[in-house]
Parts: sequence; C-alpha cells; structure tokens
Amino acid sequence: MVRNRSEMGRTFFFIKPGAVKRQLVGEVISRIEKKGLKIVALKMVELTQKEAEELYSVHKGKKFFKELVNYVTSGPIVAAIVEGRDAVNVVRRMIGATDPVKAQPGTIRGDLGLDLTDNVIHASDSKENYLREKKIIFPEVGES
Repeated sequence: MVRNRSEMGRTFFFIKPGAVKRQLVGEVISRIEKKGLKIVALKMVELTQKEAEELYSVHKGKKFFKELVNYVTSGPIVAAIVEGRDAVNVVRRMIGATDPVKAQPGTIRGDLGLDLTDNVIHASDSKENYLREKKIIFPEVGES
C-alpha cells in the first residue's frame, strides 16, 4: 500500500506484435499486476506508420529505425497505462535490457524476448517520454 500519494506515478507500455501473436499478453500483464501496478487504461490497436514513427522518434536516423517501425506496425499491439509507486522505474526494471540475450533472467525480456526487435515490450523510459508516448495511443486519458 502506497503511504504517500505523491510517490504515485504512471507509465506507458505496449506489448509488441510478436508477443501478441505468441499469446504472451496475459503473462506480461499478470507480471505487471502482481508487482502491484494498477491498470489505468488498456487497449489493443494496430499502429499506423505515423504513430509508430512518432513513438520511436528518439531513434529517427538510426539504422534500425525503419525495421522497428515496420515491425511494430506488422500486427496488433496491446497498450496500457499503469499506475503505482515510481511506475516508470519499476516497469523499466521489470522489462530488462533491450537485448533479450543481455536481459537478466526473471525480467520480461530476459524470459520471453527473442531478439533485439522482437523483445516483447516497449516501455517509457522517463516521465517526459511517458507523457509524449501516451498521447499517441491514449489521448483521452488525462493525468490524475
């Protein structure tokens, strides 16, 4: 139980198309809920090219950008906003390193990821990126 409401935070994540195809949605969401994070918003969507490019705009110009955009637009994703104490950092620790080979066992990517692109999940890495990314998928969700 959070004692101080000011410690509460929110973050955004989405489960990538390969993980949706592999039927890992329940596993990923279950891990996040078991950690005590509350789902504030949840939906399955297919990203447009524009939305994917906006989500990954921090990587624009990098050699993997086009492959990443093509991958996340290849099928449905399951996106969520969760709330809890230090949510951004908690989820980032839970998902593990980007490369599943380098991700620790017990993390989502370490246990379920296949490769750099098909690494199961994307999660905001800062409050600023959370605010930017959530507007793309959840423009209707305000801050509490």
